[in-house]
Amino acid sequence: MAEQTEELERLSQEAIASEEKLQELVSLLSGSSRRERQTAAAALILVAQSDISRVIPYHAELVDALNRPEARTRWECLDILTRIVPEDSRVCDKALPGAEAALFDEKNGPVRLAAMRFMCKLGSTTEARSERIWPFIDEGIQCYHGDLEYQDMLAAVVEFSQGKLSDEVKEKLAHRVRFDAENGRGWLKRKSQAVLDNVK
Repeated sequence: MAEQTEELERLSQEAIASEEKLQELVSLLSGSSRRERQTAAAALILVAQSDISRVIPYHAELVDALNRPEARTRWECLDILTRIVPEDSRVCDKALPGAEAALFDEKNGPVRLAAMRFMCKLGSTTEARSERIWPFIDEGIQCYHGDLEYQDMLAAVVEFSQGKLSDEVKEKLAHRVRFDAENGRGWLKRKSQAVLDNVK
């Protein structure tokens, strides 16, 4: 595991230092090797964490990578796209079909969680986007309410509730979480109440 971490760190540092190396990493996202695609995606998230501006020009390749069969490539690319949203949300709109498929991936929790985080981040940027993306967020809340990753999903929903939502979405969101705010316990009650407070 330590060796893999070192390799990812080396690849990301090389990509930060050299545009050519960065392009090589991005090209691997569409390669034939599952392992190389996963490694490239995992290194690229490190690049994004260091300097998001380096990966924004490759948004189309990141969106395309949401079509890969392996989970890690998809969740790492969704995480990168989530980081791009505050910098250039328009380029992220094209990721919605891939994010929708990821949100309803029944086999992989981390992929579903990454998709929910992306949708909440993108949906919070404008009232129009909140209305377009809310049905997916709403369905995600209902589908994964009892699942292991729901606590982290709800944290993303709290962030969504702080965004630029339409009055209609605020009303529907409040309706969706009110039961848990009134009857839940622990983190479920606290975070649901936080959502309610944010959309008042």
